[in-house]
Amino acid sequence: MSSTQIETPPPPTRPTTDEIESPLARLSAAEIEELGREFDAIHDEVFADLGERDANYIHNTIRLHRHLVLAARALLLGSRRKPLLFAGTAALSIAKILENMEIGHNVMHGQWDWMNDPDINSQNWDWDTASPADAWRHSHNYEHHTFSNIRGKDRDLGYEIMRIDPHQKWHPIYLAQPFYNLLLMGFFEWGVALHDINFDAVRSGEKPMPKVKAELKAIGVKARRQVVKDYIAFPALSAAIFDRRSFRATLAANFTANIVRNVWAHSIIFCGHFPDQTYTFSEAEVAGETPGRWYVRQLLGAANIEGGALFHLLAGNLSFQVEHHLYPDMPSSRYTEIAPRVRDVCHRYRLPYNTGPLHRQLGNVHRTILRLAFPGGQPRPKPAPPS
Repeated sequence: MSSTQIETPPPPTRPTTDEIESPLARLSAAEIEELGREFDAIHDEVFADLGERDANYIHNTIRLHRHLVLAARALLLGSRRKPLLFAGTAALSIAKILENMEIGHNVMHGQWDWMNDPDINSQNWDWDTASPADAWRHSHNYEHHTFSNIRGKDRDLGYEIMRIDPHQKWHPIYLAQPFYNLLLMGFFEWGVALHDINFDAVRSGEKPMPKVKAELKAIGVKARRQVVKDYIAFPALSAAIFDRRSFRATLAANFTANIVRNVWAHSIIFCGHFPDQTYTFSEAEVAGETPGRWYVRQLLGAANIEGGALFHLLAGNLSFQVEHHLYPDMPSSRYTEIAPRVRDVCHRYRLPYNTGPLHRQLGNVHRTILRLAFPGGQPRPKPAPPS
C-alpha cells in the first residue's frame, strides 16, 4: 500500500453541477478505516498462504512462453510457405502477449519476489519490449500506482498526449487524438518507452539533462536489441536456411506479432483505467489520505474486464484491474480467487465494483477519446451504489 499517513481527512469537497459525487463522500471516517482493515486482512491472508502452487504457476507460465517462442521461431524458419508463416505469426503473437502481460509486467511489479528467486525477481527481470526495466518500474510502479487517477500527479491519465478526462484543459492538438491514438495502439511499446522520459519534467527543467541523456541512451540500447533480434537476426536465419523471400516473410511476421502484442496491451490497459465507471481525483480530495481512503481511491479508479480463464491469462490478469490496484504486489494468479471477496466488501460499503465485458469497456474508452478531442465534455454517469 502506498500511503501510510494517519491524519484526519478534510471534509469532502462537494461537487459542482458538472461533477459526479465521489463515493468517498457517502462514507464516514469510521467506515473508511474499517474497510481498510478488511482489505488489509485479504492481503495478509493471501500472503500467508503463498507457496508451492504459486511458484509452480509462474514457472509453468514461463515454460509455456518459452515453448511458444521456440515453436514460433521454428515455424518461421519456413515462412516462405504460407501455412508455416500464418502459424508462426500466431504463435509468436501469443508468446509476446504472454511474456509482456502475465510475465514481464507482473514479475517487475515484485509479485514473485517472495520466492527469493535470483532470476524471477523484480530487480533482475527484463522484458521483450522497448521500455528499459528501470525506467518502467519508476514511472509505473512508483508514479502510477502511488498517484493513481490523481489529476496533475498520475501521468498515465492520457499519457501526456491525450485528453481522457473532462477536467483536463482542452487544447487544439487534442483534435488529432483519435488519429494518433491509432498510432499509439500499434506502437504502444515505443510510446510507453518515451512516456517514461517525462517530457513535462524535461521542459520545466525539473529533470536534469544528464539524466535525460542517460535514459535516452538506455532506450537506444534496448531499441537496438529489439530491432536486431526481430528485424535482422531471425529474418537472416530464415534466409540462410531457405532464400531471400524467407527474410522478408519472417521480418513481416515479427513486425505483425509486435503490432498484435501492442494493440492487445493498449486495449487491456486502457480498458482497465478509462471506461465510464472510473473516477479521477483532485489533489485536494486526497490530502491527508489515510490507508482506508487509499484503498477506496484505488478501486474507484480502476475497472475490470469480464472473461474466461484463457482471456485472463492473456490479459496478464490485468482484467482484474481493481484487484491489481488494491494489491499490485500480489501474485496475479490470486486475483480471480479474491475478486468475490473484494466485490462483497464493495457491496457492504455501498461502493461500485467496476466491471464489464471487453466490447463495452473498449467502446467506452474510444468514445471518450473521440468526444474529449473536442472542447467541453462532462464526466460520464457512474454506476449507482449497490442497494
